[in-house]
Amino acid sequence: MMRVLTGLALALLPTTVKSQGHWMGFPTPAPHMHQHNVPSSRIQHKVLEPFSSNLPIVIIHTDDAINAEAKVRGRMQVVCHPDGKRNSTTDKTFDYDGFIGIKLRGNSSLSFEQKKYTVETQDAEGNDLKVPLLGMPAESDWVLLAPYNDISLLRDVFAFNLWREMNHWAPRTRLCEVCVNDEYAGVYVLSEKIKRDKERVDIAKLKTSDIEGRELTGGYILRIDAFDEGDATFPSKVKGLYDSGGPGGFGGFGGFGGFGGWPGMPANTTVTWTVCHPKKSKLKPEQKAYIQQFVDSMELSFQGLDSSNPSASYEKWIDVPSFVDYFIHTELSLNADGFKRSAYFFKDKDLADGTVSKMQAGPVWDYNLAYGNCNFCNANNVEAWVCDGCGTNPTPEFWKILSTDQKFMKQVRKRYAQLRQSVISFSAIDAFFDSHVALLNEAKDRHFQKYASLFSDGKSQQGWMFPGMGGNANPVAFFAAYQVKSYQEEIQTVKGWFRKRLAFLDREWGYEPGSK
Repeated sequence: MMRVLTGLALALLPTTVKSQGHWMGFPTPAPHMHQHNVPSSRIQHKVLEPFSSNLPIVIIHTDDAINAEAKVRGRMQVVCHPDGKRNSTTDKTFDYDGFIGIKLRGNSSLSFEQKKYTVETQDAEGNDLKVPLLGMPAESDWVLLAPYNDISLLRDVFAFNLWREMNHWAPRTRLCEVCVNDEYAGVYVLSEKIKRDKERVDIAKLKTSDIEGRELTGGYILRIDAFDEGDATFPSKVKGLYDSGGPGGFGGFGGFGGFGGWPGMPANTTVTWTVCHPKKSKLKPEQKAYIQQFVDSMELSFQGLDSSNPSASYEKWIDVPSFVDYFIHTELSLNADGFKRSAYFFKDKDLADGTVSKMQAGPVWDYNLAYGNCNFCNANNVEAWVCDGCGTNPTPEFWKILSTDQKFMKQVRKRYAQLRQSVISFSAIDAFFDSHVALLNEAKDRHFQKYASLFSDGKSQQGWMFPGMGGNANPVAFFAAYQVKSYQEEIQTVKGWFRKRLAFLDREWGYEPGSK
């Protein structure tokens, strides 16, 4: 099990990827499998205001405008000294220096001033190139998460770390500062992307030839989320929970556009599953039919559960401990998108002895709107339940059914008590935020100098609206449950929120602080 603090320390360990020499004022990569000479005709240079940082610095240059449709070719340099020396934009040695493909990512976040990026490390021919970045295991697919609407800058980092502390794989992360095409872009979270890999979601690789027998049974990664025509999808056989009325809806009126439909429109109760691995281009009809039938059987196994109908039915299909942990993790977070967006699952190949590999819940992803940071889907009500659903996207009904199943909830209460005495104790949560706030002490000032409008000026926020809807175009204020005047106030607000949420869960799940 890897802890975030251990991971941050790893970023300071010596690396084998170094470069020397100069080209157009930038270091020319020395011959190395992780570094490549970038033709000068592809890079257009401006003048970046130099700065140094205790955090790693990621410098990205592209010839073409970065867009959300397709990756553009670029160059990425990662500055991180293993000896604790400060990192600078003028440094001549790098943790990584080479080609990348890069594109924008996100949905509503595309309107934010600070952008999220999908990054693929590449060789000179544009092929995937697995490299270790900042002490993380070698891979080619990475994400630069922008914590723009999270004033703490730490919600994703906390959520991923907590899932690892609960003994599951979650994306490793590194806090860093990023410059894109000679402009400072702020504090980012460099993260592993969720994908099948020995060092990530460690399941069997499903080949195109695996269309029958045991080979057909895994591995698969699935997701409940937004989707497009490039995704392999199928609808659930069970209607999802969708409450379009009152405070459970989006902003009190049940959602709109990409958030579940315009007021007065019929509720969308269709839960859509996406097969992430294999990708649509490699997914065979037999494989899609198999995993769809597995999901159908799993979801139908929850139907009709009551005190006279033992839970052995669903236990045939799901890995109960992972579902218990995912339930606790999501309910603690009070994530407005919980259970219904960025919700991942995976199934490995069945064992050689015929034992069926069950559906696992996780990994976790996308928690910027969690932990009290959001004003819709009851996410600003510390006594609400995520599994009840709301009026944005339909929530899979099986989470609500599990919340009423005595056998499942007995395991939830037992596991919650264990976690309250360890990784979600008040002292553990405070220690996480205190250590990371200290790490960000310097970089956060540059970040909020860049994005000063994120702080409240003390005036009424009425009239703040989403871009295109009239009013002042501040999408963060539109989503936010509250606003603060300083970073220090934000951290105190977050810590206070955890105490209120945990006090509620303690009461509901029968945990008495101090008990063994």
